[in-house]
This record gives sequence, C-alpha cells and structure tokens, in this order.
Amino acid sequence: MEDGAAIWRIARDSEVLDLNSSYSYLLWCRDFAATSLVARDETGSPIAFVTGYVRPERPEALVVWQVAVDASHRGRGLAGTLLDELTARVTEERGITAVETTVTPDNTASDRLFTAYAARHGAVLEREVLFDGGLFPDGVHQPEVLYRIGPLSP
Repeated sequence: MEDGAAIWRIARDSEVLDLNSSYSYLLWCRDFAATSLVARDETGSPIAFVTGYVRPERPEALVVWQVAVDASHRGRGLAGTLLDELTARVTEERGITAVETTVTPDNTASDRLFTAYAARHGAVLEREVLFDGGLFPDGVHQPEVLYRIGPLSP
C-alpha cells in the first residue's frame, strides 16, 4: 500500500492517463497487488507500474488498467518489461490466456506497447470500440478502444 501515492504521482505526471483519485491507487495496491507490478530504481523508489485485474466474467483474461513510466526512465523498454513480467506471473499462477486493455486513439505510446506485446508473444490483437466518447459524462473524452490479445502460451 505504501506504493499508492508514488504510482498516483507517476500517473498524474504522465499527462496521458486518466488520473484516478489518490485513494483509488491506495486501494489498488491493497486489493490488486497480485495482478500489478511496480518497478523501482536503485534507491527503491517506484519509477514505473502496471496495474491489472482478472475479469470476473472472463477469468482467463487479465485486464491491464494502467501502465506508466516516470519521465526520467522512459525510452528504455521498461513498460514492455513490466507487462511481460506481470503476464508471465499471472499466466503461471492463474492460467491467464488473454490480455485486455483499452487505449484512446491519440495514445500512440500505448498502441505501440500493446501491438509490440502481441507480436512478441505471437498472439492475435483484435481492436474494437468499447466505450464511445459520448458515454463519458465530461463530453470531451475520446473513445476507449478495447485491445484483446491472445491466446497467450503458458
């Protein structure tokens, strides 16, 4: 739970992710620690994270909620490494065979991350709009495109 504040700051500073309340990141670290990872620098400070959960209606799917890397550590492949590590662990522990996430059309970095992930794992990547922009109450949100990646090998 002690990582909650740090990953909230990393998400905030990304200027790309939808920022959730700081409280939600504390809860996330408590309730979904088994399906999330935090990378640390040599001093032990969090520098990147990936959060996820297993879908109750589709228990073979890991939903990746957010991935973010502190600006000073970007460009080193850390997001891909975290994603690979998390899915390897969850595949082994829970039998996950698919990854799902959503990406807005303007988030080029996330599109590249998940497209490269699918290619590295020899998995099919399917895309479809999950939430149209008009569903969001603020009226300015882009659509969220669902990325389904699978099947993953054990």
